[in-house]
Amino acid sequence: MTAIKNAIVVGGGIAGPVTALALAKAGIRAEVHEAYPRTDRSGAMLTVAPNGLAALETVGLRDRVEAVGNPLRTMIMEKGNGKTLMRLPSLPGLPLSRVLYRADLFDAIRAGAQEQGIVVHDGKRLVGVEEAADGVTARFADGSSATAELLIGADGIHSLVRRLIDPEAPEPEYAGLMSFGFGDLTGAYRPGEVDEMHFAFGRHSFYGYWTQPDGSEVFFSNLPQEEPMTLAEARAVPNAEWLAKLRAAHAGDQPGERMLRAVSADELVLTGPMERMPKLPHWFRDRMVLVGDAAHAPSSSSGQGASLALESAVELARCLRDVDALPGALATYERLRRPRVEEISEQAAKTNNGKTAGPVAKFLFGLMMPIASRTFLQPEKMFGPVHRFRVEWDEKVTA
Repeated sequence: MTAIKNAIVVGGGIAGPVTALALAKAGIRAEVHEAYPRTDRSGAMLTVAPNGLAALETVGLRDRVEAVGNPLRTMIMEKGNGKTLMRLPSLPGLPLSRVLYRADLFDAIRAGAQEQGIVVHDGKRLVGVEEAADGVTARFADGSSATAELLIGADGIHSLVRRLIDPEAPEPEYAGLMSFGFGDLTGAYRPGEVDEMHFAFGRHSFYGYWTQPDGSEVFFSNLPQEEPMTLAEARAVPNAEWLAKLRAAHAGDQPGERMLRAVSADELVLTGPMERMPKLPHWFRDRMVLVGDAAHAPSSSSGQGASLALESAVELARCLRDVDALPGALATYERLRRPRVEEISEQAAKTNNGKTAGPVAKFLFGLMMPIASRTFLQPEKMFGPVHRFRVEWDEKVTA
């Protein structure tokens, strides 16, 4: 017997519809309520790793996401001048990670969920909740409401549900980096293999680039900036000003300098400040619980934000399926998820420290990496515990 029979899911991005699908598989009816009139299509590109694809397979979405994503076979770490430091091939026995636009991932998940009967209500911005002994009611800005036995906050790193659960919860933590991207460039550098991604420690800014199947190139940069800015504040700065800063930061980098000379300010995509969620004191309270970025957003340096959110969606449904009492189910979910997501988030924070390091530290790092790649920086040791992880749906959860 499940802990609940129905739920409200707040947030229609990545975690929300997958949570509803997993709940349906567990015999729990859930409807998704999204704040925007349509799914948010902002953002640049992200990766769904093998562990994320495994979670998608559980809810019947893996094939759909793989079809719209580009496979990633090898990561190449470089100096800013293009000299290879190490190559990191994908792990044997696992599906290849998929690299895709955030909007394409949203579309694939949304369409797949609706095909499987998940109801998604757009334009439902949560403004408050009313709790009772046997349920919780969500109030929306348009005056409507919804009531169920559980409210699940899948509303992202700036979650309102998180603040409702714990008004003293910490805010997202700025990593000291602003993220920018350019997509669909053509002829800006020598074309590479379509299943390789290059990551370079530039003189003043970490950057990456790769070739897409259509022959166009993609470029991103993590620009160090000490003063934090909100996304709105960053977007108020003219693109031409940001592009000038990027060109100055990548002067002398190859192919970074060439690629930035080949673009215009109109092509710049500002993805905003790189942030992560610090450890939360509480993931749930009474009849409200968090899933995905609302609970455990790592910085994008982890390459795991989407995949961890997908894992948590499946794990939450599994716990609600197998643990009869609601408090016990939510506590078990948090116990199973917290150590893994916090470890990955902490490791990504260390990576960010390397991206903001000065020229001397980067020089020493470049000297050490070829040696490290033959010892402890081997693909299986680096990625095995993360990429080989599975939420075993068919195994019963013990409270």
